Amino acid sequence: MIEKKLELINEQISPLFRIMWAYNIKEPARKQFGNNICAFHIGNGFILSVAHNLRSEAGIFNSIDDEIYKSHIQPFLDPEKSELFAQYFPLNPTTHKRYLTSHDASINQNLVETLRQINFDTRWVTLSTLKICTPHLIVQFRQNLFYNDSTLTQQFAPEMYFHEPALNRHTFLIELELVKVFYSDDISLYRIVNTSPEIIQKLPRIEINYSILDDTEKNLYCIQSSSNSLLGRMANKAVIEGFVDNWSLFNDRVGGDYVMDGNRYLIKGYFRFGSSGAPYVVYDEKENQFKANAIQSEASPIQLSINKNREGNFQYVNAIASPLNNIKEELNSILNI
Repeated sequence: MIEKKLELINEQISPLFRIMWAYNIKEPARKQFGNNICAFHIGNGFILSVAHNLRSEAGIFNSIDDEIYKSHIQPFLDPEKSELFAQYFPLNPTTHKRYLTSHDASINQNLVETLRQINFDTRWVTLSTLKICTPHLIVQFRQNLFYNDSTLTQQFAPEMYFHEPALNRHTFLIELELVKVFYSDDISLYRIVNTSPEIIQKLPRIEINYSILDDTEKNLYCIQSSSNSLLGRMANKAVIEGFVDNWSLFNDRVGGDYVMDGNRYLIKGYFRFGSSGAPYVVYDEKENQFKANAIQSEASPIQLSINKNREGNFQYVNAIASPLNNIKEELNSILNI
């Protein structure tokens, strides 16, 4: 089984990817990214990740179309704040966009507070709906070929590829659209768009195992970002330590708080912050392959007493994972299974 374990972390075979929201995707000099999250490909261009990052607030954006600015922001600014935005979000007459020019933390915080005062929604799900930024699958290699295929590499437009010499990585971007969000289960489903079928079929995929696993399962692993950086992957053994009828409140200042609710695994095993959306995979001995069974959702802390004080002394020793069985019927309906 060691060969199958190593395939989970091989850049040419692994189904694990990252999703990031891209600003100014067609402007190489202004291209910027945010809202990094783990994700995995389940076939035919469908990507699974978590949901909680969608309703977190970006606070500020790197650019905005002038039309959106005039309709959603400018009418609600007083003269002083209007001057502030005009100074730090000047209009570019060529692109008809406004770009953030400030690198001063105090000024940027002033801009953030102003957006909050006028109730402008900077949650990532809204920024993507307004096309201020859009989610993209991040696919990276040490070599400058997309899965060692020169023909497929040539299909990528110049703005959808870039080289980062300092990281020794060649990055290819694949556009996504949000298909369905299961907020209660903390799962989201995306689909690859504006991409050739040949590229989609080349992406490694992982099948789903909808079983509810017992705590005696010995072949459960988590595929997540490597422990010291966002680059790379690792597959570490995971143990189901218990089962949870989950209830937790997710704060959403704009759209209203919502509850993450339902069956979960309580997982014992290493996980790193930033690995939300990583799949838990179980080995199928009959088919000699790993299959996705659950998705990393939350961290589960214990509170320690240090010098007779417990306030803020959290140590995160467990993870909470959402079994894909929770969304089996709806997901299969969308996938036409």
